[in-house]
Amino acid sequence: MAEYKKNLEGLSDIQRSVTQEADTERPFSGKYDNFYKKGIYVDIASGEPLFSSAKKFDAGCGWPSFSEPIAKLKESRDTRLSRERTEVRSEDANSHLGHVFNDGPKELGGLRYCINSAALKFIPYEEMDADGYSDYKKYVEEGDAE
Repeated sequence: MAEYKKNLEGLSDIQRSVTQEADTERPFSGKYDNFYKKGIYVDIASGEPLFSSAKKFDAGCGWPSFSEPIAKLKESRDTRLSRERTEVRSEDANSHLGHVFNDGPKELGGLRYCINSAALKFIPYEEMDADGYSDYKKYVEEGDAE
């Protein structure tokens, strides 16, 4: 698999604060919360493939939710709020994405990756070949992760 490099040029203030400072966007404010087009979501700072639209669901929490990633993510213990959570970051660029919880739909595996829209860039299915993501089309078509 390709190695992805962090590039912060062109990021908005919210994209920078979320990915680099582990900030969180306001619930229901992100452009991908209520967004269900076919394609993949990549790290806004590096282009690393992260999630498939086939694994996205409406959790009603105010942030895009996925049942599983299409790439390995870094997980770490987060105690910044009054309760313990598991933070998820992109593997290569180490961008803060959001958190993973074990309250997702049982039929989808029971996990809920609660991700900030500001950490994501959407690549439409019909543009995946041109953008260099051909190898990831199978996750959108089949909905299965490695």
